[in-house]
Amino acid sequence: NFEGIGVEFIIKDDSLMVVSVIEGGPSEKAGVLDGDRIVEVGEVEVSQEKLDNKRVMKLLKGERGTRVELGLVRSGSFEHVNVEIERDRIPIYSVVASFVLENEVGYIKINRFSATTAIEFEKAMNEIELEGVNSLIIDLRSNGGGYLNPAVDMIDLFLNKDEEILYTEGNAVARKNYLSRVDGEYKDWPLAIIIDENSASASEIFAGAMQDNDRAIILGRRSFGKGLVQEEYDVPGAGALRLTIARFYTPSGRAIQKPYGKDVNYEHDQIDRFDSGELYFEDSIKVADTVIFRTKLGRPVFGGGGITPDIFIPINNPGSNAVLSELVWTGAIRDAAFSWIDLHRNELPDNLSESSKIWMDINKGGKATIKRVVAEMEMVWPESSTEEGREGIERIMNRFYAQVIRIVEDDNGFYRALYEGDDAIERALYELLEERRFGSRDGRLYLLPEIEPNQSDSLSQTLNIN
Repeated sequence: NFEGIGVEFIIKDDSLMVVSVIEGGPSEKAGVLDGDRIVEVGEVEVSQEKLDNKRVMKLLKGERGTRVELGLVRSGSFEHVNVEIERDRIPIYSVVASFVLENEVGYIKINRFSATTAIEFEKAMNEIELEGVNSLIIDLRSNGGGYLNPAVDMIDLFLNKDEEILYTEGNAVARKNYLSRVDGEYKDWPLAIIIDENSASASEIFAGAMQDNDRAIILGRRSFGKGLVQEEYDVPGAGALRLTIARFYTPSGRAIQKPYGKDVNYEHDQIDRFDSGELYFEDSIKVADTVIFRTKLGRPVFGGGGITPDIFIPINNPGSNAVLSELVWTGAIRDAAFSWIDLHRNELPDNLSESSKIWMDINKGGKATIKRVVAEMEMVWPESSTEEGREGIERIMNRFYAQVIRIVEDDNGFYRALYEGDDAIERALYELLEERRFGSRDGRLYLLPEIEPNQSDSLSQTLNIN
C-alpha cells in the first residue's frame, strides 16, 4: 500500500490524462473515471505549468486525510467537472484478473506475490467456484515474484499435508525444509500453470513445487532463474549490506537460481535466450542434462536454472509482432484507445466486452485509427495478403480492443479480450479438458507421467484412475 489520490496518469499535451483509477482508492470513491483529463489541481491550472513527473507528484501527493480539489474534463462529453478527494491509503492488488473460461475452467492471473496475494487468491477462488468451476489455470507470466510466504500459503491449497514445497541450503547455512501444513482445499482440482522467461523468484517456487509434486502441468517457456536467499545486515554509518547466504531448491533438488560467476554473462542472459532461439524453439532450451532429477512419480525434470515447462509454448512470431511491440512499448496503442474513446464514449454499448470487435472496427473506425498511428510513427502496416501479415493485424487489433475495454470496464475484461486465442491458454484448456492427464491417489489428483503401452494397466491400478 501507499498513500495518495489513487490514479495512474500520463502527461499528455497540456493536461494529465488518467490512465487508470485504482479500484477501492479515493479517486474511485470521488467519481474520477479512466480517460478523464486533470486540468486543475487546487488553485493550480495544469495547462500553465511546465509539467514533469516530479512536479505532478508534488501537486497530487500529500498526507493521508488531507484534501485536494481536481478540475476534470470528462472524456467523450468534454464536460468540466470538479471533485474533492481525500487522500488515503491506496490498495495495490496482485490478483489482476479472475474469470471463467469454457467448460467450467477457471482462470486467475497474478502479477506479483505481495503480502495480500494469498488472501486475494482465495477470494477469487471463492468467486469463480460459485460459477461452477472445478479446474483451474493460474497465469504467472511476467510475475517477477515478491514475498515467499504468500506463495507457500497458495501452495498449501493444492497439496496434501506434509508434502515438500521447497528447501533452502547454503555453504554455511543448514538445510531448511518447507512442508505443506494442511490438506489443501483444492488438492483434487486439475491444475495448469503458465510461466514465461519473466516469471521469477516466488513464481518459480510455486511452479517448481507443483511440478515436482506432479500436481500441475506447467506450460510456457523456461522461467527467469532467480532463487537466492539474502539476509540484510546493518552497516554503521553506511546503510545496510545484503548478503547471499543460501539458495532455493525445488523438492526434487533442482536449484532455481541460474548460473552466475566470472565466466557467465549474467546480465546478458535474457538477450542470449532471444538470440539463441530459446523463446521460439523447444530444442534450443539450455538445460543441465548431466543430472536428471525426478518428480514424485518419476517424471524426469532438468536443472540449469529456472523451471523448464512440461509443454513448451513459443513466443509469438517476431515478424508479426514488431509493429505491435512498438505500439505497446511507446504507449501509442494506449493513447490511440483514449482518443477513440473520446470520440465514441457516448455511443458505447453497456457491455463492451460482450460486443463484437467488428462493430468497433468497421462501424466505428477502430482499424483506421490504429493504421493512422502506425503511419505517423513511420512504420509499415502488416500486409493482409500473407498469413503472417493477417496474424499481425489480428494481434494489433486484439490489443487495441482489449485496451479500450480496460479503460471503459476493468482489468478482467482487458485480460479476457487480450488472451482470446492465446496459444498458452488454448493449450492449457486442451490439456485439462481433452487429455486424461490427471489420475487420483491418496485423495488428490496427480499429473500422470508418460505411459508406455505395457505399463498402462499397472499404473492405472496404482493411481486408481477412473
